[in-house]
Amino acid sequence: MSFEREDFGLLGPLHLNSIDWANSNHRRSIAASLVQGTYILERDRQERRQGSQALAPPWWEFFHFKLIRQLVDDADSCVFGAIYEYAPPSSHCNDSIDQSPRYVIAFRGTINKPDSFSRDFSLDIHVIRNGLHQTSRFEIAMKAVQNMVAMVGDSNVWLAGHSLGAAMAMLAGKTIAKTGNFLEAFLFNPPFLSAPIERINYGNVKHGLRFASSVITAGLVLATKGNSQTSQSEDPFFILSAWTPCLFVNPTDHLCSEYIGYFEHRKKMEEIGYGAIERLATQNSLGDLFMSVVRRSAEATEPLHLLPSAYLTVNLTPSQDFKQAHGIQQWWTPDLHLKCNLYKYK
Repeated sequence: MSFEREDFGLLGPLHLNSIDWANSNHRRSIAASLVQGTYILERDRQERRQGSQALAPPWWEFFHFKLIRQLVDDADSCVFGAIYEYAPPSSHCNDSIDQSPRYVIAFRGTINKPDSFSRDFSLDIHVIRNGLHQTSRFEIAMKAVQNMVAMVGDSNVWLAGHSLGAAMAMLAGKTIAKTGNFLEAFLFNPPFLSAPIERINYGNVKHGLRFASSVITAGLVLATKGNSQTSQSEDPFFILSAWTPCLFVNPTDHLCSEYIGYFEHRKKMEEIGYGAIERLATQNSLGDLFMSVVRRSAEATEPLHLLPSAYLTVNLTPSQDFKQAHGIQQWWTPDLHLKCNLYKYK
């Protein structure tokens, strides 16, 4: 039954009975659990579960968080996010608490249930069309993030999201980073809109396709924007590079696995002496550039999914199917086989 997949006592990370905020596994697991809490908040609303029947509270209360606000979509009144405040008892305070957040703003992904699917799916289409910034849901989310940062400062706020919610958190993080506020962010299975090159098993073929794509993309950039020189202090992509969100992807999840090749290809292009080409290509989407040519516009919309810097964690633990590879549950599972790399744009 579905409630068994929502019950913290059956599915949650009960092994985290003592939190070490300096431990990256603990931080990842807690962030993922808070995102799960937003999913269950909406499911509680749909199923009219209240009081002792509600399944959502243990997903944050187990880690000593309080729910201070639900983020509600103005189109269908569904809960799409939540703001949590960390309020540990004094007996749980230790040296690692300095690395804990004061507040976490979390966003859920798509729920395949009638009460919310229509609106969620329309947001998924906006992500595909690179138009999430134009939606009222994002406006609500962005205002909540801005207000919280203005109230307590960027060092006290974390962002977290899964799938569609990761796209929401990424866009909010990028937007506020441009104002000089860099939020710690945990982005689980964020969508990367691209041909599924990462699924090709032959390394030389993958590299060849990526190389060709980079050359074509760089060429279109020069054709549409010209060869004007921009200093690093004026380069938006370079300015954004100071923000290093944590990305969590699964290689068998085709919705997010392209992040693996995206960052690795950039590194490889630098190594073989084509870094200048890749620096143009890495911050531009081929699809958006083609559309700007069709529209005869000098400016393409800034691609949501492209990032200059990231701390990328890849879950190499075998997944049974796509549902498991894309699921939020994997990220609080103990003893995962993880590969972690820091990528910085230069």
